[in-house]
Amino acid sequence: MKKIQTKISKWGNGYGIRIPVHMIGVLSLSNGSSVYLVTEAKKPAIKMTIDFGPEIGIKKSSAQITTRYTKESLVGKQVVCVVNFKPRQIGPFMSECLTTGFEDAEGGIVLIAPDMKVPNGAKLL
Repeated sequence: MKKIQTKISKWGNGYGIRIPVHMIGVLSLSNGSSVYLVTEAKKPAIKMTIDFGPEIGIKKSSAQITTRYTKESLVGKQVVCVVNFKPRQIGPFMSECLTTGFEDAEGGIVLIAPDMKVPNGAKLL
């Protein structure tokens, strides 16, 4: 595989670093198929099993979203995830994708989700 070299520069507005558009990676819209509470993590979190459709398959994610969501409210909910990061160990749980969201004024996380149903595994354009 050809190694990609890129120049990374810092933004002055607190939003991290600038990256070339070709490095954005794979963001997929997906349907959460089941969830349950993580009690082993240092901070309360919800474990999710997310169905990304036949091409990507089912992946697990742990998200610290317990201030705004219950496990029951997430069953069947579509969420936007990054699916091409390396898996990350979170307590005894291996998280295979990053579930995305915005921080609200109280510090809780509001999940990013499509406002209409889309196929599982659809890529964010």
